[in-house]
Amino acid sequence: MNLARIRVKMCGMTRSEDVAHAINLGVDAIGMIFYPKSARYISIDQAKALLKNLPPFVDSVAVLVNPERDLVHRIVEELPIQLLQFHGDESAEFCEQFNMPFIKAIHCNSSAYIHQAAQEFEMANALLLDTPSDVARGGTGCAFDWKIIPQEIEKPYILAGGLDEFNVLEAVKSCHPYAVDLCSGIEVSPGIKDHGKMSRFMQKLLKW
Repeated sequence: MNLARIRVKMCGMTRSEDVAHAINLGVDAIGMIFYPKSARYISIDQAKALLKNLPPFVDSVAVLVNPERDLVHRIVEELPIQLLQFHGDESAEFCEQFNMPFIKAIHCNSSAYIHQAAQEFEMANALLLDTPSDVARGGTGCAFDWKIIPQEIEKPYILAGGLDEFNVLEAVKSCHPYAVDLCSGIEVSPGIKDHGKMSRFMQKLLKW
């Protein structure tokens, strides 16, 4: 077992029972998607219900795609959010204006692009490396070529894109990320989590 623990974020939460199971499994963060075009979209009121009994030391992450400023301000003011995750084409200036810790998601197509993003978003707490797609902003269920991830990145990074119980050990052995982010790999259908898959994923990761 590697002594460097890999952190885990389970994203696309829509049901309180799924949040509760993730917490019981010991995840570090849960993600909620505030992007109306996503099949996992929830409203601020729905998020309030999901976060009602969130215990200490489990971060809540608001996932946004090219949001209006007013929406971000509402989320920050009305919800106990620890991190913003920008998953669209937001500029560094846009992400920084809310004075909140944030993660910038990027669609990985080359090592050079990853380096460029790390420099551009120097104020980000981490980069989230995800699979490029012309039709979806995350949650594709597909992995990208991990070989393009540089040996040294200027920022901690979170590995996303098609992770599940079957490839997580290969992923962490190959990439050594700070954290992993999973969504479709622990679902029955978009937004509906499979508790068996969630449990098996965490059991596999413990072997690392």
